[in-house]
Amino acid sequence: MNQTHFLKSIFKPESFNSEELELIMMQFEEVEFIKNEFLIEKGKVANYYYFLETGFLRSFAIDTEGNDITTKFFSANDIVIDWHSYFLKKPSKESIQALTKGKCWKISFSNFMKLFKIEAFREVGRTRLINNYFELKNHSISVIADQAKNRYLNLLNEKPSIIQNVPFKHIATYLGITDTSLSRIRKEITL
Repeated sequence: MNQTHFLKSIFKPESFNSEELELIMMQFEEVEFIKNEFLIEKGKVANYYYFLETGFLRSFAIDTEGNDITTKFFSANDIVIDWHSYFLKKPSKESIQALTKGKCWKISFSNFMKLFKIEAFREVGRTRLINNYFELKNHSISVIADQAKNRYLNLLNEKPSIIQNVPFKHIATYLGITDTSLSRIRKEITL
């Protein structure tokens, strides 16, 4: 039973009793997506959040000049969520789109609230939120304070699967550089 197997890698059985784990598993729905499909669209309220089992996604926003700027990448085991839209029921300011085909598990807000009474579930959510915040904060500071080459090397070290599976144009915008600069950096590193 794939659902149980994957979700138990997120909601570890040693942290929950069997009834809690069963209730958690029942609230999630398996979703397969195709390349370029949107899980969350700008201007719409995010009614679900997802745990990504396979595939790659990215969040992006359009800047004031109409450029598509990647704000985050998602890979296996990541939580895919627009926190602000999901919890405050506000229209999303960015979109989340599939870069490859894949599979994830979604939960609606009402089903999420059913689980919120489980202390270990709240702890998993709190930990994910904090980790997400630190990743976002570190990226924001890095774009300001680090050389482009170091930003690329950090991404390569921390998430090599992103470098191997995501189009370079998206990696470049995420790093705050042009495609040409990214090509130059990659050539320097391989020399």
